[in-house]
Amino acid sequence: MTSFGLRSPLPIRAHVPGAARVDVRDLGGRTVVWLDIDAAQRKGALSSDASSMIEAAAVTAATKGFPLIAVMGSSGADISEGFSALHGWGRAAKALTDCSGIVPTIMIVNGPAVSGPALLIGIADHVVMTEAAYAFVSGPSMVAEFTGVVMDNDELGGAASHARYTGAASVVAPDLAGAVAAVEQLLAYLPNNNDEEPPVRATDDDKDRLTPEAGDVIPPTSTGSYDVRNVIRALADDGELFELRARWAANVVTAFATFGGRPVGIVANQPLALAGTLDIPASQKAARFVSFCDAFNLALLTLVDTPGFYPGKDLEWRGMIRHGAQLVFAYGRATVPRICVVLRKSYGGAYIVMDSKRMGNDLCLAWPWAELAVMGAGQAAAVLQRRATPEQRAAFELDYAERLLNPYVAAERGYIDGVIDPADTRREICRAFDILVDKREIIRSRKHDNSPL
Repeated sequence: MTSFGLRSPLPIRAHVPGAARVDVRDLGGRTVVWLDIDAAQRKGALSSDASSMIEAAAVTAATKGFPLIAVMGSSGADISEGFSALHGWGRAAKALTDCSGIVPTIMIVNGPAVSGPALLIGIADHVVMTEAAYAFVSGPSMVAEFTGVVMDNDELGGAASHARYTGAASVVAPDLAGAVAAVEQLLAYLPNNNDEEPPVRATDDDKDRLTPEAGDVIPPTSTGSYDVRNVIRALADDGELFELRARWAANVVTAFATFGGRPVGIVANQPLALAGTLDIPASQKAARFVSFCDAFNLALLTLVDTPGFYPGKDLEWRGMIRHGAQLVFAYGRATVPRICVVLRKSYGGAYIVMDSKRMGNDLCLAWPWAELAVMGAGQAAAVLQRRATPEQRAAFELDYAERLLNPYVAAERGYIDGVIDPADTRREICRAFDILVDKREIIRSRKHDNSPL
């Protein structure tokens, strides 16, 4: 891959007319391809020339091996140009798609992203929206005409809506400067392209540091809630993590942190939201994150505490099977180093999809009070002791918990590699990632897989 020592931005196709401008520049010490679509110029309307600039930016990023950063502010295809504008948009979309899995693609939405441009941000790996930005495929007037529901731009597609309801926004920043700072922070965990390893950062945090505070976070009762981010902070270098899509599907946390200076992607059940159960948004969120980490050589750490999939007719009818399979599929095809730690509960199908040993992880650990089973004692009693007296059910639950709800049964059968004290967790994670740093897997040749979208 080509490397440039840049003191000032290097323009690309500088004299092509339209709202788009492209250059290669330094961003936080990293060389990136920078695409700027100026909403102040005819509301950022994408003419065929402007779309050709998007295409040029994507091709340059993919061929030179630099991350692609785009600032988007566009009202859509240029209506006055007609079909040529649509044709140009299609070429831009194809070029952005070709970047997928080759270089990180990050879009900053700082204004409108309407119609076609809204779909372009959907292609990007991550999207940072400013608070004043909005994005939608069909605008308020179209919604009102077809459905009779009246709403404004912000309610329909504002940054808060995409952060909370759609997951399209990975991060929300107050303004453009804050968005650029967030992109710099994100890039600090990522390689330039899929042929490189993520950058190792300097840290004074001892790899052998004991972490008893990680275990202290867990409540004494199995139904008590806690913030799993406090566990992550106790384990990670310097107590730092960078969370993505924090408000969407809050029952699962996806974040970056470092261990021994090496960037790691973290997927963790969040007991504060829906008791850490998995539903459709959580499965989609985690699957997309796992796939991204695998594409760009980021090791994965999975922290498990879930009683299972969230039940309900609505979820089943909306495709819980397909979307739950997305997470299974993402873990199943991941080839990066993978470590799983069961913090507390790991029941049923959710046990499988949260990177269980049989899904191919490299190391599976559990804390001493971890519960691994088909279901909890109360659920088992409801199925197996339906006609029993309350006393008989209570005795059954006690016996079930003592015999089966512990990690040692799973360890005896090889489903858990080790039962460890929480204080030793950081040390074991760092040691394992050191050993796995040169992990390589032979990938069978195929055109591409067929993901359960």
